[in-house]
Amino acid sequence: MKQDYYKNLQSEAAAQLEKYVQQANRYTLYRTICFFALLFAFAAAYDGLTAAGIIGLFMLLLFCRLIHQHNRLKQQIQLVQNALAVTDNYLAHFNGHWQELPDKGEDFYSPNRPQDIDLHIFGKASLYQYLCCCRTALGRQKLAKALTVTPPSPAVITQRQKAVAELLERQRLCVELLARSRRLPDGHDTAALIAEINGQHHRYISHMLQQTAWLLPLLTFASLGLALLDFSSWQIPGLLMLLQFAIAMLFQRQNQAILAPLMSINHELHAYQALFIHLGETNFTNKALQKTADTLSLEAAPALQKLARLADHVNLCRNLFFYVLGNALLLWDCHCAARFARWQDNAAQNLAGWLNLWAEMELYISLAMVGHTREDYTFPQLMPGSPALKATGLTSLLLDERKAVPNDSMIQAETRIITGSNMSGKTTYMRTLASSLVLAYAGAPVCAKAFACSPMHIFTSIQVHDDQSQGISTFYAELLRIKQMVDFSQKKLPMFIAIDEIFKGTNSADRIIGAREAIKRLTRPYAITLVSTHDFELCDLQSTNEVPVTNYHFAEYYEDNKIKFDYKIKNGRCQTTNAQYLLKMAGIL
Repeated sequence: MKQDYYKNLQSEAAAQLEKYVQQANRYTLYRTICFFALLFAFAAAYDGLTAAGIIGLFMLLLFCRLIHQHNRLKQQIQLVQNALAVTDNYLAHFNGHWQELPDKGEDFYSPNRPQDIDLHIFGKASLYQYLCCCRTALGRQKLAKALTVTPPSPAVITQRQKAVAELLERQRLCVELLARSRRLPDGHDTAALIAEINGQHHRYISHMLQQTAWLLPLLTFASLGLALLDFSSWQIPGLLMLLQFAIAMLFQRQNQAILAPLMSINHELHAYQALFIHLGETNFTNKALQKTADTLSLEAAPALQKLARLADHVNLCRNLFFYVLGNALLLWDCHCAARFARWQDNAAQNLAGWLNLWAEMELYISLAMVGHTREDYTFPQLMPGSPALKATGLTSLLLDERKAVPNDSMIQAETRIITGSNMSGKTTYMRTLASSLVLAYAGAPVCAKAFACSPMHIFTSIQVHDDQSQGISTFYAELLRIKQMVDFSQKKLPMFIAIDEIFKGTNSADRIIGAREAIKRLTRPYAITLVSTHDFELCDLQSTNEVPVTNYHFAEYYEDNKIKFDYKIKNGRCQTTNAQYLLKMAGIL
């Protein structure tokens, strides 16, 4: 069971966290003892004990070492805590709590794409919410774009499938990468950062200023050495320090403008660097993944390490004492500005590409969520030619795998009239087919034993609502959707159409007349059209061309005076209804 795998990972992480916390407590104790020991040693040295001074220096070095080790341990603790959070998210997909995950992708919903709501692509309990593992804004955008209903080229789908297939075999790697990525702020948006870093700030740094930034500190330290040896006056280094500080003040506004992008991103830079290094430690068999890993670990990680160190050095000047001393002795800000300009020249043009590669990796990990959390899944086979869909044991990703009832389907260019009692499964069946196509075109596995499809444009009319602000009734809103389908059909491109309870917003006479005409217009040799209805009159509809119009239905049965459903699609038209029985159950009849 895949659930057991993540439970074991969680247990390992919990045990590791307990071990690290115990070590951290010991480090705290050691630091405290060492601190008081060095205080006593220096106090004794002040009283004239030379040996105590030597011991004090040793204790000071030890204290610094303990601080360094303790900080590294804190980072490990944070990483393990992140891993626990990631495994919690994976386990949420097994117990149904994934619908409580915070990122629902609601900001990607477009009113011009009714499929977003009809197929639960975005929003609560949506495909996006189930899949999303993205920490960056760019990764979220890539996932949202992949889930749009327009299929990409078969080459793009195949490339994604191959990358996702390898990640399915590397569950631990995915958890580790996601744990490291949690060091980034949620929804980390790098667009503004890239724009700033790619700016032309270095044009303000003159060659003369860069030479001065090297020459004056050398002269200052040389004069300090001569003054210590009594070969010159202390006034000379004093004047040189004042001169350097004056130059730093003169160019302060310019330097601060140049270094502004680095003032608050050192944490993110270190996070990306560690993430890319860890990714590079994996040997992928997929060429695209290996190329990504090599690029990020061999090119991006060293460059980001330099930039992260520079950001750390820039942030040292937040301390007023260091700001004064650093600029008076070393012209610190000028050096940092010059280093940043050199980094911009050498690497800034590649930054957007590196971050885009990581966002692509986030997309692959998100698409792999299907295979990581479902027992039954398969990668869709892409078929050329006219519209076709073949599925064996297909269920919806959004339903509990243990309760979902699988259905088989073999559909080519045709129109299917689907009848059945209320709550028998008509709408769920159409949604399952359409949402599985969305997953297939994204490059993800689908929840089936076998699945094959051709590229098709997906159109739906399922969850139709009125719009009082625009004066649009439910019937007219549905009419606009079907008109969009009819208009698109003139392009003669492959289409998959799902219409639930066609024209349910008007009277029965007009509904039947309108539905017959709409279905005729959508019965095309390049379209798969599914129409659910309670109007049995539509079951007698005859095709006006060679495209078949067929009937399928869902049925109910009664057991112990209770209504039950098997949720299995069957050939032919429905022969029963259950509305009166449901009305009696509700106490209305």
